Amino acid sequence: MKVGSRHYHTIWLNTDGRSIDIIDQRWLPHEFRVVTLKTVDEVATAIRDMWVRGAPLIGVTAAYGIAIAMQGSASDAALDAAWENLHETRPTAINLKWALDEMRGLLRGLPESKRAGAAYARAAAIAAEDIELNRAMGRHGLAIIRQIAARKKPGEPVNLLTHCNAGWLATVDYGTATAPIYTAAEAGVPVHVYVDETRPRNQGAQLTAWELNNHGVPHTLIVDNAGGHLMQRGQVDMVIVGTDRTTASGDVCNKIGTYLKALAAKDNDVPFYVALPSPTIDWTVHDGVKEIPIEERDAAEVTFVQGRGTDGATTRVRISPEGSPAANPAFDVTPARLVTGLITERGVAEASAEGLQAMFPERA
Repeated sequence: MKVGSRHYHTIWLNTDGRSIDIIDQRWLPHEFRVVTLKTVDEVATAIRDMWVRGAPLIGVTAAYGIAIAMQGSASDAALDAAWENLHETRPTAINLKWALDEMRGLLRGLPESKRAGAAYARAAAIAAEDIELNRAMGRHGLAIIRQIAARKKPGEPVNLLTHCNAGWLATVDYGTATAPIYTAAEAGVPVHVYVDETRPRNQGAQLTAWELNNHGVPHTLIVDNAGGHLMQRGQVDMVIVGTDRTTASGDVCNKIGTYLKALAAKDNDVPFYVALPSPTIDWTVHDGVKEIPIEERDAAEVTFVQGRGTDGATTRVRISPEGSPAANPAFDVTPARLVTGLITERGVAEASAEGLQAMFPERA
C-alpha cells in the first residue's frame, strides 16, 4: 500500500542483506518512522512491545528473526534459543508459532553452513506468501461486498464496520479484513467504513484510519461503544474483522471487544465475517474460550493514551487516577455460532469444523 506517493511493505530486508527494516507502528499516525533490527533480541523487543503487530506480520518478523540469529551461530542450540526467545513474546497470535516451527523444521535438516542462507530465503518466501494470501482474501471478500451492493440503490455505499487494525499494517501488504475493502474500492464499488477506535491502544483510530485515509477510502471514526447503536439504526451492512487465532471448530480470537461486536451483529441480523489466512488456523485447538491463552498486557496501556499535543509533539498522558488498578486482557473469543463466514484464501468457509475441513481437506 502507499504512504504518500511511495509504495511500502511493513517489513523488508535492509540493503546490508542481513538486518531488516520495519515501520515502527508505535508512532503512527503522527510520525512515520522506519527502524532497522539487527539482532534477534531487537526483533523480540519489536514484537513484544508492538513496534510490529498483527498476527501475520508477527509471524513474518519472527521468521526473519530466526534468519538473523543464524548469522551468528547456526547450531541447533542457537536455533532453539532463538525459537524460545521469539516464541515467548506474544502468546496468543498463532502465526508466531507457525512461522517459528516452519523455520526450525526447515533448518534442522540442513548443515549449519547452509542454514543462514536458507533461513533468509524461507523468511522472504513467507512474506511473499502473506501478500498473495491477502490478495486472494480480497477477491473472495469482494464477492460478498458486491452481493450487498447489488441490493442497494445505485451509488449508495456499502457500509462496513471493522474493529482494531487488520489492515496492511498488520500484514506485509493489503491486510486481512481490509483486503476486501481495498479490492472493492479499486474495483469501483462504493464503500464506507466505520472504524472502531479500539481501546486501549487505539489501533483503529491510529492505524486503520491512517491507512484508509492514505488510500482514499471513505471512513468515519467511531468510539468502540457506538457500533451496536449504528447496527440498530440500519447503518451497518456488514462487519468484517481479522483474527489472531482461529480454532479448528471456527471460534475466533481477536482484539478485545470483537465478541461484543459479534453479539450486536447477531441481534441486528448484520452479517459478521472474519478474514483469515490459513496460517492463522490452529488445528490443535477446538474450544477457543477454554484453550486459547489470552495475553494480559501492561495496565499502562489502559491508564495512559498517546497522541499529539498542542505543541505538535507525540506524548503520553494519564487518563485515570493515580493508584487505580487496571486490567488489560488483549483479546477475546467470538464463538463460531456468531460468525457468518470465514474468508480464507481458498474461499468463504462456514465457521465450523466441517466448514474448515471442507475448505482445507488436507487437514481433515
